[in-house]
Formats: sequence, C-alpha cells, structure tokens
Amino acid sequence: MNLLPDLFIQNCGQLLTVAGASQRPKILQGMDDLGIILNGAVAIKAGKIIDVGTTGQLEKKYNKKGVKVIDAMGNVVLPGFVDCHTHAVFGGDRTGEFVQRMQGVSYLEILKTGGGILSTVKNTRELTLEKLVEVSKKHLDTMLLHGTTTVEIKSGYGLDNKSELKILKAIQRLKKAHFMDIIPTFLGAHTIPFEYQSDPDAYVDFVCNILPEVKASAIFCDVFCDDGGFTIEQTEKILSTAKKLGFRLKIHINEFKDIGGVPLAIRLCATSADHLDNIKHRDIVKLKKRGIICVLLPGVPFFLMKENYAPGRKMVEEGLPIALATDFNPGTCPCENIQMIITLACLKLGMTSAQAINAVTINAAHAVGMADRIGSIEVGKQADIIILDIQDYNQLPYYFGTNHVKKVLKKGRLIVENKQLVDLR
Repeated sequence: MNLLPDLFIQNCGQLLTVAGASQRPKILQGMDDLGIILNGAVAIKAGKIIDVGTTGQLEKKYNKKGVKVIDAMGNVVLPGFVDCHTHAVFGGDRTGEFVQRMQGVSYLEILKTGGGILSTVKNTRELTLEKLVEVSKKHLDTMLLHGTTTVEIKSGYGLDNKSELKILKAIQRLKKAHFMDIIPTFLGAHTIPFEYQSDPDAYVDFVCNILPEVKASAIFCDVFCDDGGFTIEQTEKILSTAKKLGFRLKIHINEFKDIGGVPLAIRLCATSADHLDNIKHRDIVKLKKRGIICVLLPGVPFFLMKENYAPGRKMVEEGLPIALATDFNPGTCPCENIQMIITLACLKLGMTSAQAINAVTINAAHAVGMADRIGSIEVGKQADIIILDIQDYNQLPYYFGTNHVKKVLKKGRLIVENKQLVDLR
C-alpha cells in the first residue's frame, strides 16, 4: 500500500490532537489534556489521517514532491468542532419574543400564550420541503464557516405526521447536499401541539405510533422532559418504545426544573442527557460511571437572561463526561457560532479553555456516537481539521464574539479558506 500522503499540513504552532479518548470520553484530568504537539504536522491520504507528529519528524518520513502542502504558519490547529445538540431545521424566527423577554416576559409565559416552540411549529408547517432545505442550508453554512464539521439536528418543529416527516426529509437532503456529517434525531416530543392541548397523553400515543415510520430517517430519539414539556411517565413511555425499535436515546432534562429526569436517563441508558442547568449534587453523584454524556448548553441561560447555569466545573471535578453544544434554535439560542459557547463555558460554567475544547470535539463526538471517526486528530480518523488565526488555544475563548476559523478541512478536502466557503463546483 502506498502511504505517500496527498495532503500535508505543516508548521502547526500548537497542534491540538485531543488524542487518546476514542473508546471512552475524557473525564477528570483528561479534560485538561489536549494532546498538544508543538510545531506539529498532519499527513493525510484519501480523506483520512495517516500520520501525526512534529513537522520535522514528518518531513523526514515523507517526500512532499507532488503532495499538496498547507502551511499553518504557526497557528493553532485542532479537530473540527462537533455540535452535538441543535434544532437547525425550522421556519421563521422569534425576534418578537426576544423583545418581549427584554421587557420582562419569561420564556414559559410566552410558551403558555401560544408562542415559543408553537410559534415556530406554525412557521415550519407552512414551508415547503424545498424552502425548508434552502433556509436550513444557510444556517449550516454559517456553522461550517465557524468550524463546525459535524452537527446533530433534531426534528420537533412539526409535531404532526406530515410535518415531522418533512423535517426529517429535509435533514436527509441536507446530508446529501452539505459537506458536514449530519446526525438526525427525532424529537416529535418537543412540546404538546395545538391539536392535543386538552389531551397530552393522546399526543404521547401518537408519537409512539409514528416511531416505526420515522426509524429509517433518525438515529436518535429525544424527548423534552421538563416543566412545560413532558412528564417522567410520558417520557419513559416514548423512549422505552423507541429503544425497543432500535433508536439510541437522548433526553432534554433540568433546563427549567428538576422533575426527576436524571434517574430516568440512567434507567434507560441514554447516550446523552442535555441541558442540566438545574442539576442537584445528588444527581451528579448518580451519574458517575454511568457513561452518559452530559451535554451542557450555556448559550440558553445566557440568551434567556438567566443565572442558573449548569455547574460545569463541579461536574468535571466529579468525573462526569462533559460535552458542549450550541442548541442552535430560533427561540432560546439562535447562535450558530460554537466558539461563543466555548467562551460561555469558561466564563459561566467555570471550565478551562482545554476542558471546553475537549467538550466540543472528542466528547461531543461521543455524544453522537461517532468518536471512532471524528473528534480528534489521530491516525485512521477522518481528516476533519480546522486552522485558527491565533497562536495560543487560550486565545480562542479570550477573543470572544468573533470568528477565529481561517481554514476548514472536511475529510481532507479544503472547504473554507480565508474565512470563506470554497467554490467546489
């Protein structure tokens, strides 16, 4: 086999390999280990990483004649970001509700008057499949420009058979049309739709009944189990049914209130438990050694002007595997830039820069079941790599509110250069 690379990245000032955690997510001291190689280099062939080391080591091993070379010019190089919790397929926006909240109206008050998720449901139902794909692709393009190379996308803004299937079809079309890896999740149990307000249990039955139909289009099944969402009993019914059908499980819990979601996540062996802003210490202890990825979403309390952030530092110190994500959605976090989430994790969750970077790369890859292929720069993995315009990784959260991504490679293919999408037609 000819191991001559077809692409060589050299002069990486800090090459953050994030190596050594493909089998199990990083915890404890591992969360502060970025596997840094100074003046690093990466050799790539056919979209996969075939060697990693210093520039000097790899230059001695490979004759670069005829090989495409990317000079990182002393900048920080790391794995592409994995956004493991988004709602990126929807219609319209909720700017009006943003104004209401600035005037003192709470998110739950807006939801109870027909706003919130239900407002987006109305807008999403009205869009054709083609238009839904068009508007959603723009969101994904922006994410890609900010370094996200893999994204999980949930349904949940349809809440009827036709519209939920339309969203899942849009996700499937985006998978074919976009460079990103996209992981589809069925979130039919996002909230109770208009038609079932007087009989929520009937809607739970509806969700359970359509699970076989959506199985071909989704890997995960998720439920919003919280105040204003679904009860423990309703959530267990849906997720237990999904598990029997072969879905992997995710669960929204403890965003607004602790209603007992952590014990349920443990009982059902969920892949991830997401939000956890109101988690209690007893539940942190219960989650130890359970293998459930705790996906924290600090952009949500930030945007909702709340102060009850998940205790990220405490959770890391207790040995829980932490991932971070944007929760990109039109109501509670319209943020497509995961770099901003890294800053919020440092400032509001008490996490270090290294912990936050591990949380949006390898641990986020575990949260979507893809850590064997993505999330770190290691031999055999996809060459999903980003080059930043900074010289020290601590500058990533420090210079906040901007885009540090200079180049993006997806499966070894340059798709963002000089902060712009490359025309690959």
